Amino acid sequence: MACLAKLAVSYYNLFMKSLTVRLPEALVADIEEESRGRRVSKSDVIRERLRVPARSSRSRGTSADSIADLVGSVDGLPADLSARTKAYLRATGYGRIRTR
Repeated sequence: MACLAKLAVSYYNLFMKSLTVRLPEALVADIEEESRGRRVSKSDVIRERLRVPARSSRSRGTSADSIADLVGSVDGLPADLSARTKAYLRATGYGRIRTR
């Protein structure tokens, strides 16, 4: 058993780096609760959360991910709109001061 404990200690010393991170109290409480419930260390919970993609209830994804299905779905726009945005806005009168 002592050999196994020594192997575990040397594994963490050789392959793991220590990192200090400041977290909001709510997140720490959530990690501690999961750690107690599963009977694993808080470090193990954090390592698993870093390895596994975020839970769907918490993650909203990036802005590009959230609108990816809309890209190219608007008909009637010029193909080079992203390259000539200012020219098209000027042509449509966007941003001009209008009389009331």
